[in-house]
Amino acid sequence: MTRALSTPPVIPSGFLADSPQPVLPATGNLLLRPWEPADAPAFLSAYQDDETRRWHTRRPATETQVREWFDEYRQDWQREKGGHWAITRDGGEVLGRIALGGLDFDDGIAGVGYSVLPAARGVGVASRALSALTAWALDEIDFHRLQLDHSTRNHASCRVATKSGYLLEGTKHSAAVHDDDRHDMHLHARIRGD
Repeated sequence: MTRALSTPPVIPSGFLADSPQPVLPATGNLLLRPWEPADAPAFLSAYQDDETRRWHTRRPATETQVREWFDEYRQDWQREKGGHWAITRDGGEVLGRIALGGLDFDDGIAGVGYSVLPAARGVGVASRALSALTAWALDEIDFHRLQLDHSTRNHASCRVATKSGYLLEGTKHSAAVHDDDRHDMHLHARIRGD
C-alpha cells in the first residue's frame, strides 16, 4: 500500500535511477567512480587491515564475494537505495570507498559512510572525497540532510566528519555492535545551506 504524503517528496522517485551513476571529481587528483570488477583485489585487501576490520563487522572473504557486493551496489543505484564509489587517484589506483545509503527521498535525507586504505590515511583523502560527495548530494541531487555515524572510539573518522563540515549532533549510546563489544556512536550531520 502506498502512503499519501501531505507534501511532495523532496526528491522525485526515479531521479537517480534514470541516470547512470556519476563519476565525481574531488580535489587533489581524486576521482570517485563506480566500482569495477578489476577493483576486487584492492577492495578485499582493505578488509585485511586491522584498523579497517576494527570498524567494519560486515566483511568480504573472497574476491568472488566482493564482485557479488559490486553487483549489489549497481542494483542499489538502479533501485535508488544508495550509491557506492571507489575513491581513486585519477580513476586508477583505489585509495578507499565512500557510499551514500539510507536514501529517504520523501524527507531528503541520506546517510554517508567512508573508509580509506592504510597508505591513503592521514593525507586528507577521506575528507576530500567526503566533501565532493557532499557537494554533489546537497547541491545537485537536492538532499536536505546528510548524516553519518561512527564509533566514539574512531577519532580519525570524527576528524574527517568535522573537517568536512558535518556538525556533531550527539551520541547514540550502545548503538552498534563491533567485534570487541557494543560501541557508543557519534552522530554528525550536514544540512544544505550550512
